[in-house]
Amino acid sequence: MGLEELAHIWIIVCPLVFLGGLIDAVAGGGGLITLPAYLLAGLPAHMASGTNKCGNAFGTFLSTGRFLKRGDVHIASAAAGAVGALVGAWVGAQLNLIMPEQMLYYIMLAVVPLMAVFLLLKRDFGQEDRSGQFSRAQLMAMALGIGLMIGGYDGFFGPGAGTFLMLAFTGLCQFDLLTASGNTKVANSASNLASLVTFGLAGKVMWSVGIPAALCGIAGNYIGSSLALKGGAKVIRPMFFVVLGLLLARLVYGLFV
Repeated sequence: MGLEELAHIWIIVCPLVFLGGLIDAVAGGGGLITLPAYLLAGLPAHMASGTNKCGNAFGTFLSTGRFLKRGDVHIASAAAGAVGALVGAWVGAQLNLIMPEQMLYYIMLAVVPLMAVFLLLKRDFGQEDRSGQFSRAQLMAMALGIGLMIGGYDGFFGPGAGTFLMLAFTGLCQFDLLTASGNTKVANSASNLASLVTFGLAGKVMWSVGIPAALCGIAGNYIGSSLALKGGAKVIRPMFFVVLGLLLARLVYGLFV
């Protein structure tokens, strides 16, 4: 591939990966922007998926490190969630081979608006950390279950998995949104690394695009994680509506186009 063609791809991909990284660091769901960017630039579907993991993984690692440094991660439950997400993603990928994806589209078209209404009505959602009511073992068990369920969704379908992880860590484990975001980054880092290695070994990563995109993703994640760490729920909560709106648009597009 010539430099001129590469430059054309960079012009399309890099700004959108930056934007996706920023949104992902705050509320998850950055893949709803980044994956279509690679497809828009003309990469084949499998190559787009693999290169997308390269572009996203390093930015997620950066965000994870910043949350860990600040202490905004519940280590035990985050680790359990990461293990669950890895196993769940594998199971979901296997189910994807035998079940019609269309079924999940209809389910999610009902679930996503309900989630948006819930967040609108419950304005104190994730404002305070109430996880102290649970023991460490209980939190780990819940996080493992969350990882399995959302990881399964991620492996089967994918878009918005980070957002759902964050909402589940907040709603079930009763973490505040900032800690839930930190836990989500740990789980996402584990799954992104596994996916990147898998795609890389299969030769499905276009490194000449993925590496520049990764640099843009790192920049977006840095700014997004700064906003999340400084603003907490005030910044994270409104971004949920942006991500849920993008996901709803993606579902409608997938059903009717």
